[in-house]
Amino acid sequence: MTSQITNTLFMVRPISFRKNEETAKNNFFQKDIEISPDEIQERALAEFDLFVEKLREKGIEVYVFNDRESDKTPDSIFPNNWISFHDDGTILTYPMYAENRRLERRDDVIKKLQETFLVNMVQSFAHWENKEKFLEGTGSMILDRPNKITYASLSERTNEDVLKVFCEKTGYEAVTFTSYQTVDGKRLPIYHTNVMMALGEDYAIACLDSIDNAVERERLVFSLQKTGKELIEISEQQMHHFAGNMLQVMNDRNERFTVMSLAAYESLDASQIEALEKYGEIIYSPIPTIEKLGGGSVRCMMAEVFLPKQLFSE
Repeated sequence: MTSQITNTLFMVRPISFRKNEETAKNNFFQKDIEISPDEIQERALAEFDLFVEKLREKGIEVYVFNDRESDKTPDSIFPNNWISFHDDGTILTYPMYAENRRLERRDDVIKKLQETFLVNMVQSFAHWENKEKFLEGTGSMILDRPNKITYASLSERTNEDVLKVFCEKTGYEAVTFTSYQTVDGKRLPIYHTNVMMALGEDYAIACLDSIDNAVERERLVFSLQKTGKELIEISEQQMHHFAGNMLQVMNDRNERFTVMSLAAYESLDASQIEALEKYGEIIYSPIPTIEKLGGGSVRCMMAEVFLPKQLFSE
C-alpha cells in the first residue's frame, strides 16, 4: 500500500539566499531584514545546516544538493515547489509563478538521483508557464497519497486547470477551496496551501478560519473526517508563525516524527502539542532568517522522496 510518509528527503543547500522580489508580489509572509546580503546568506546557511543535522540525528535520510552560483536562485532552498517524487517511480516537475524560480528545475539533480533510485518516468508540467498558469508542487497541493486525494487552495500559484490535468495524469481527486489572510485590512488569497494545512498519516493540521466560504470549509472537514484524520485546528495567528507548514516523516527504524520550525512550535498551545505527540516526536529547528525573507518554513525545504531504491545501489 502507498505510504503517506517517507524516511528520505531531498533538500537544496543555499548559495545566494535572499528575499525574492518576484515572489513577494503575492507571498505576504515575506518580510524585510536590515542586514547585509552576505550576513543573510551566512545566517540562512547556518539555519539550513543545523536543520539537516537535526533530521539526520534522528535517522532520517537526507540527500543534500548544493545550489549553483550561476543560477541566481534565491528560493532554491524550497525545492518541494518544483519537483515531487512518487512510489511508482515517477518524478514530476512543475510550472513556477516567478521567472527566477524556473531556474531551480535541474536535470542534473534528477540524473544524480537516478543513480540511487528507480525512476520509470519523468513528466513535466512546466509548459503551462507559457499560458501563465502555475502549480507549485507540494506547496500548492497537499497530497493524501494512500487515498489519492489532493487538497489545494486556489491562488495565482495554484491554477485549477493545471490541477485538473495533474489529477487526470495521476488518478488523484481534488478537494479545492480558497484560503485567505488579512493584509492591510483586505482578505487576500494565501499563496500556498502548505502554509495553512499539513497532512500526516492519521492527522491533519488546518487553519479553517482562513477559508471564508462555509461550504468549502465543510467540504474540507468532511473529506478529512471521511479518511480518518484527526483534525488539529490552528488559528490565523499561529498560521502566520508557520504552524501550518509541518511535515510528518519517519526514520530508518520506522519511528514517526512531526517536523516544524521553532517559531511554529512556540506558537502552539499545550493541547495542540499533546495532540501531535500522539503521532510521534516533534522535531523543531530555528530558521528565522529563512522564514522572514523567504516567506516559507521547514516543510517547504523538504521534498519527500518516495521512489523505490535501485536494487544494487550502494
